[in-house]
Amino acid sequence: MASIPDDFQDLFEKETFAHVATLLPGGAPHVTPVWIDYDADADRLLVNTERDRRKEKNARHDVRVAVSMTDPDNPYRMLSVTGRVDEVTTENAREHIDELARRYMDVEEYPNPIETERVIISIEPERVSHFEG
Repeated sequence: MASIPDDFQDLFEKETFAHVATLLPGGAPHVTPVWIDYDADADRLLVNTERDRRKEKNARHDVRVAVSMTDPDNPYRMLSVTGRVDEVTTENAREHIDELARRYMDVEEYPNPIETERVIISIEPERVSHFEG
């Protein structure tokens, strides 16, 4: 198992957008931009989404995923992770989306209507590459 290097963990403290690649049932890739978070204690990337969105369905069908992001302050500084979804949970997902809304939107609560329920997709890194240009 790989870990996120300490000197790249700051990417999860600012408005860094990530692109998450999942696999459609037929095997084709599906990529979507997301807000991204990191649980350093568990060494897991966290993606918050709604139940039954395409990326969530894909993650339940095939746990293989990839995530890439660039530093919003330096587009030549990047982090790429290939890993596996080890959990999809509703536990604390509503609170988590509010935390992300504070970071990304500077608002106290996530302002968009929730159509189903929020879930957190937890990703275990298997390979990590990074570049600081």
